[in-house]
Amino acid sequence: MTASPYIGALRAALGPRLLLLPSVAAVIHDTRGRLLLQHKAGGEGWSLPAGGIEPGESPREALHREVREETGQQVLTAVLADVLGGRAFRYTYPNGDEVEYTIAVFRCTLEGGPAAPVDPETRALRYVSRDEMPPLALPYPPALLF
Repeated sequence: MTASPYIGALRAALGPRLLLLPSVAAVIHDTRGRLLLQHKAGGEGWSLPAGGIEPGESPREALHREVREETGQQVLTAVLADVLGGRAFRYTYPNGDEVEYTIAVFRCTLEGGPAAPVDPETRALRYVSRDEMPPLALPYPPALLF
């Protein structure tokens, strides 16, 4: 995870202790109904395209920024699907940093062609069917994904 300057400052003050992080995630399907997943380069495994909301940024603005950074594509439409959080969304990164996410999950469509990794945080992007679904770093409800 590449930390924003804001998170970096919090980590400098608090170390690896638990941080509550407002975040966004994108549920994006291709024309065959497959879900877009991101393989994180930092050892976190597979995830939805997602990230933290920066100070002064709305959830919708964060969604557009994160999708652009992680897929190289622009969000065309975004509809709030759910807000998730609590102990089930607590995660410890490989470096020991502990977070608990509150995630605004949006169903999105993209402008343009196929998504391709453009962010060093992204090892790979892949569309998967329900049957091909790998384990995710966070427990998104399957009914939300497909």
